Amino acid sequence: MLIVVAPGQGAQSPGFLEPWLEDPDFAQRLGWLGTVADLDLVHYGTKADAETIRDTAIAQPLLVATGLVAALALFPHPADAFGKIGAVAGHSVGELTAAAGARAITAEQAMVLVRERGRAMARAAEATPTGMTAVLGGDADEVLAVLERHGLTPANVNAAGQVVAAGTTEQLQALADDPPAKARLSPLSVAGAFHTEHMAPAVDVMASLARGVSTHDARIPVISNADGTVVHDGRDVVRRIVRQVANPVRWDLCQETMTDLGVTGILEMPPAGTLTGIARRALKGVETFALKTPDQLDDARAFCEKHGESAHLDTSPTWRLLVSPTKGTFVRAEGAGEAASFAPETSIGVVRARREETPVNAPYGGSVVEWLVEDGDLVSPGQPLLRLHPDGVA
Repeated sequence: MLIVVAPGQGAQSPGFLEPWLEDPDFAQRLGWLGTVADLDLVHYGTKADAETIRDTAIAQPLLVATGLVAALALFPHPADAFGKIGAVAGHSVGELTAAAGARAITAEQAMVLVRERGRAMARAAEATPTGMTAVLGGDADEVLAVLERHGLTPANVNAAGQVVAAGTTEQLQALADDPPAKARLSPLSVAGAFHTEHMAPAVDVMASLARGVSTHDARIPVISNADGTVVHDGRDVVRRIVRQVANPVRWDLCQETMTDLGVTGILEMPPAGTLTGIARRALKGVETFALKTPDQLDDARAFCEKHGESAHLDTSPTWRLLVSPTKGTFVRAEGAGEAASFAPETSIGVVRARREETPVNAPYGGSVVEWLVEDGDLVSPGQPLLRLHPDGVA
């Protein structure tokens, strides 16, 4: 199975788009998305210095636009992607790239959302001096205990032995003075404490915008940063992107889901390298491909052919799919098997794993077309459970 991932802020570097912009189609598409974002992305991707593109309001739109335009270079006919990609995921702001790539939202919607996300997060970061520090190594429980003692948030849990702490500059200094045993600290060049309570004002901005976004069921399963669950309903994809701004990125759980899905190959969109590096350490035996420059496109397509298989999320204008959010045993809600229809937000059951139960609700009302699993069946992340005919559709 092929999974395509999109990097988050910090992956950009000065001039990284120079080779890509030699292709006039790429340049025109990037220019269009730059117009939507009200930014000269061509300039920022080629001529701007590191400090300029470190600015959250510039870096985030630049990353999302790059991923989306590169996806069109990789798959000139987007329908080809739907037959090869088993799932998508994005780290932090990369979730907007993933959501648009899966067609839960449009590229233009993604650019408006990322423009306002970047601006709102930059304003929130200005309110209090904050930052982030990578904590590498050490005992996992001790690392979390030390962060809690200093009032810090584990804003990114990327893999075993790789946690990013976030908080005020005073809290980060306390961590530097009293680090976890056998851990190495590496301050990050970011503008604030992202994915913490310090970003709450940005969540309000995003939530207001999101209410006006029309969505579609994802054509490819989206693995959520929040908890590693697979999301299919476009509205849920957007809700999670909004909440993610002030909540930790659990990339470790995303990678667990990739394993549950049976991933064999991970391709990272440009500017690539960060997420494939994590995958090489955490997902032994899984092949990776870091797409950095356009001269790699033929090799990238061959990689997709080698690992690609359809996610089997057929879409139809007359019915909708409910899918399993995680791996476990599906247990129907009482009476669900006999129900002819469900009201919006009705529980259809839970997916029961060893440590927890994950509820499965029908986010929209509709009539039952067909159950695709039985009560007590083992299910995998993203596996279709039920077809519903939405209310009001002829």
